[in-house]
Amino acid sequence: MIEVRVEDLAFYSGDAIIRPATAMLGATTPLLRRLELAAGKRLLDQLALSEPLAVGSAVVTGAGELPVDLLVHAVVSSTTERVSREGVRRALRSALQRVLAWQIAELAIPPFGLGAGNLDIDESAHLMAEELARHLSTAAFPTRVTLVAETPDEAIALESAVARSTV
Repeated sequence: MIEVRVEDLAFYSGDAIIRPATAMLGATTPLLRRLELAAGKRLLDQLALSEPLAVGSAVVTGAGELPVDLLVHAVVSSTTERVSREGVRRALRSALQRVLAWQIAELAIPPFGLGAGNLDIDESAHLMAEELARHLSTAAFPTRVTLVAETPDEAIALESAVARSTV
């Protein structure tokens, strides 16, 4: 099941949050930076990398002080690779594979690839809905997905894309 909500991602209570990230696991938007700060020092310590990760990869960490157990960090950009439709698709696919492997049932996901010069909300919503439909058609996990929008306009785009998908 997929639902869309307008809420502060830092207050989502479920099993995990998938968050788009840079190759060094940094935040990609101010909203995601606020999520990092809400998670506190324990999370920030876990995010320290010595080498960048590849765009399209995903890793799982604890969630620090957030009301979820885990964060799945999906790498959508690096210093040499900007946000792209294909990079977002690969990152979300990899994150969903981690969700399946960890048997994460309840999951929140904000829009992927947003920001100045990146994807617009309609492109992001379409890619996310397609990838979720593909994954959920064969996978046992997650059992519940909440797409968390920051604004009502984002929620409308996400709801429309989900309605058009084959989930």
